[in-house]
Amino acid sequence: MRASQKDFENSVNRVKLLKKDPGNEAKLKLYALYKQATEGPCNTPKPSVFDLINKAKWDAWNSLGSLSKETARQNYVDMVSSLSSSAESSSQIKPGADGEQPGYETLVVTSQDGITKIMLNRPTKKNAISTQMYQEIMQALKSASKDDSSITVLTGNGDYYCSGNDLTNFMDVPPGGVEEKAKNGATLLREFVGCFIDFPKPLVALVNGPAVGISVTILGLFDAVYASDRATFHTPFSHLGQSPEGCSSYTFPRIMGPAKATEMLIFGKKLTAREACAQGLVTEVFPDSTFQKEVWTKLKAYSELPPNAMRISKQVIRNKEKEKLHAVNAEESSVLQERWLSDECRNAVVSFLSRRAKL
Repeated sequence: MRASQKDFENSVNRVKLLKKDPGNEAKLKLYALYKQATEGPCNTPKPSVFDLINKAKWDAWNSLGSLSKETARQNYVDMVSSLSSSAESSSQIKPGADGEQPGYETLVVTSQDGITKIMLNRPTKKNAISTQMYQEIMQALKSASKDDSSITVLTGNGDYYCSGNDLTNFMDVPPGGVEEKAKNGATLLREFVGCFIDFPKPLVALVNGPAVGISVTILGLFDAVYASDRATFHTPFSHLGQSPEGCSSYTFPRIMGPAKATEMLIFGKKLTAREACAQGLVTEVFPDSTFQKEVWTKLKAYSELPPNAMRISKQVIRNKEKEKLHAVNAEESSVLQERWLSDECRNAVVSFLSRRAKL
């Protein structure tokens, strides 16, 4: 039995009542189905490639082809029902966990046994870093630098460690246009990476699954990186018309040598956890089945070491390069600002978003 017009109208109203933002990918699908159900096949001119938001909407609608209004209406109702159900039974960790610090929507931050854990908490989005998450990570790092813990840990909730920058961030264009968006993005990136450069305590990454983009490049700024054997490390910058960030243009050649760094940062080679360990990016790899138990046993033992001694030792090791790292960060951010305004980058991002918008 097909959805009635009343079912469709009720679903349109239910979307407005969703407590959790379903994300830009789902909203594009809903937009396309709504237009198809109410107007039929796409009948408007294709927007300019530089109009990222309307171009993505047009591509989503156009991808439905000759789908009938009745089928589109049914698909819309089914999708809204699915979104409503998933919102009620989301795998996202709920507030109120023991030791959890309030004030975060995209993270779960806890402090126990001398360890502050910052966990990326967008599992349904593979922990892609939204603009809000960038801000919250910086806030969490600043708080952790001043709390009573001796070690700070960054990890991910769910199957992914982090799928990198949420490319739908590009769709939120301010009144000043793409130039203002690129400038704001470069400023945010520089501040974000700067928090890792300046972090005073031992900083440990627990890479519980695949890692992509900036979540990989900043690993060179961590003091230890422990990975599950199912983790992978991927920096597909060239594929997206972009360039390296996170100081990786400096840290990766120093860690693994120029040739291996080129394979990752320019050609986008994906490394397994074992390969990343062999090249010096990862400290140690553990079987996924025992990863959490083994790593946390190790970290709890480290947290009992004299905290001031660890902090001072990090200063001795890291301070000599701080000025250089900040300079590299500034240069990388400036280059990326230019790349984001290039036709090559815009076309690559639009193509990516269009592929994901297709049903």
